[in-house]
Amino acid sequence: MHLLSVEHITKSYGEKMLFEDVTFGVEEGDKIGIIGVNGTGKSTFLKVIAGFEPADSGNISIGNRVVVRMLAQDPAFAPGETALEHVLGGDSPQLRAVREYAAALEALELKPTDESLQERLIKANQKMDELDAWTLESEAKTALGRLGIQNFNDKVDTFSGGQRKRVAMAAALLQPSDILILDEPTNHIDNESVAWLESMLQKRKGALLMITHDRYFLDRVSNRVIELDKGRAFFYEANYSRFLELKVEREEREAASEDKRQNLLRNELAWIRRGAKARSTKQKARIDRFEDLKAQAPKQSSGKMDVSVASTRLGKKIVEMESVSKRFGDRTLIRDFSYIAVPEDRVGIVGRNGSGKSTLMKLIAHKLEPDEGKVELGMTVKLGWFSQEHEEMDESLRVIEYIREGAEQVRTADGTTISAGQMLERFLFPPAMQWSIIGKLSGGEKRRLQLLRVLMNAPNVLLLDEPTNDLDIATLSVLEDYLDDFPGVVFVVSHDRYFLDRTVDKIFAFEGEGVITQHVGNYTEYQEYVEKHGGSSDSAGLAAGSGKLAQAAIKPAAGADASAADSGSKPSGEKALRMSYKDQKDYEQIDEWIAKAEEQLVSVTERMNNAGSDSALLQQLVDEQQQLETKLEELMDRWTELNELAEKIAAQKKG
Repeated sequence: MHLLSVEHITKSYGEKMLFEDVTFGVEEGDKIGIIGVNGTGKSTFLKVIAGFEPADSGNISIGNRVVVRMLAQDPAFAPGETALEHVLGGDSPQLRAVREYAAALEALELKPTDESLQERLIKANQKMDELDAWTLESEAKTALGRLGIQNFNDKVDTFSGGQRKRVAMAAALLQPSDILILDEPTNHIDNESVAWLESMLQKRKGALLMITHDRYFLDRVSNRVIELDKGRAFFYEANYSRFLELKVEREEREAASEDKRQNLLRNELAWIRRGAKARSTKQKARIDRFEDLKAQAPKQSSGKMDVSVASTRLGKKIVEMESVSKRFGDRTLIRDFSYIAVPEDRVGIVGRNGSGKSTLMKLIAHKLEPDEGKVELGMTVKLGWFSQEHEEMDESLRVIEYIREGAEQVRTADGTTISAGQMLERFLFPPAMQWSIIGKLSGGEKRRLQLLRVLMNAPNVLLLDEPTNDLDIATLSVLEDYLDDFPGVVFVVSHDRYFLDRTVDKIFAFEGEGVITQHVGNYTEYQEYVEKHGGSSDSAGLAAGSGKLAQAAIKPAAGADASAADSGSKPSGEKALRMSYKDQKDYEQIDEWIAKAEEQLVSVTERMNNAGSDSALLQQLVDEQQQLETKLEELMDRWTELNELAEKIAAQKKG
């Protein structure tokens, strides 16, 4: 079913063209992700489609009875309304029926003998039955709870910005719409809420348009991608993974076309320089052709950010936390936590909103003092603090002034020195933008500027508090590459599962009542550990990505007994371990099976290399390769399981 048509829309701000001559349609079931570098106009693009801003030209046609609902980055609320009132405050017949029933019930409680009020309640009750609206209030409370809002009757006026955004999101999800438009829906919500939202949107029947930097979220939810780049829009019938492949193919085609154009241009230029006179029709046509070729030059792309900033040498002592505890009022956020950082540590910090993640970062940065215990930094430590908010930015300054406050000159990773202005250009702030007032930048541009200010001070310990909020995917990819080569220590609080999987190899998990557990591996591996051991995490049961469990928790629970196999002794009364008949047969043949699978995998790889341009055969071989890799992985897991069992049996016999 066709829902919406966008025809030749154009929008600019001053001399900056955001998007030009964009045309596409939205069908029922479309889940469209909007991608582009910060400042390319993604949020404005959605506002124009939703009707909140006019286009300079073009038309947007919405089908009859099609309801469009947009969750903006800064949602509006009525003064004094509670969280539950806002969620139930939509204009659908069901929500109106819920409000009428609640009002009738409240009025009758004040005057229980009033017959008119009794009649009003009966009618409201009948309306609820007709519209099947009885579950709406419980659904609203469920949505609020899953998004981290537990106090349903608290006034929204008292909430933080992140809490207000989550209340608005619950309302957008509950209130019926044919087209739902979301601008950065994963900002300010924890990993569990992201996973829940992901599952909700996957099941949603209506159309969806969204801006998000969360690549796992985008990959799993979207089935179409629109990329905005220097005023142009590119369309892909794909999720994020397939989009990356198609984008590479498109850029290769454009590069080949540009090479051909440049060759023609050189030939025409050579002819003109030989002194051609524009008197004959033929000569005039060649000159016109030269001018046409010049005009066909492709629009400059958004460019690529270059993070090439030096870091400071780091000594042996880095960050040491000993028996640290921190309370706020009656609530303990951190209880008896100890950790000693080692060189090149990459630590991800996860947990529910409000659990104490940012508090831990502030303790490390000495922005807060612990109630008990101590936090010590080494003499050579130079902290780089990338906070959630723009709290350290004076938004009345110009971009160049803000950077020059940090340094007039910046030393790069290769030892050269460049000016603050040149460094800004590497961070996609062209000379004209460098004199803009910071307050006029987009949220993502402010975050990119803040990141530059942090990195240009050459830190050797980075504290990244929700670094993925408002940063575009291109900037995140460059930051991830920078962290690959960063010689110092990184602590990162993030709800972005892809970013954590890409950058960390250790997890600190806040698991309630001030307890922080430590795990080796990235976020997915932590999730797999939690699921395997039946524990709870901030998103248990919804693994984030791919990966294997690297190791169990670094530090077992205090007082936990070692297993009989580990201690080398068999507790009295323990049943003797032994292999079943199937285990024994598998144990005897597993090495042979693994060797055979490896040989088959090598053979398929060789055939793929020789497949040439036979795309059908190549696809068949790719499928076969994936099946063999899965089979080999399962065999290796079985080999590990059987050998561990054999070792335990041997240890038991020795005991």
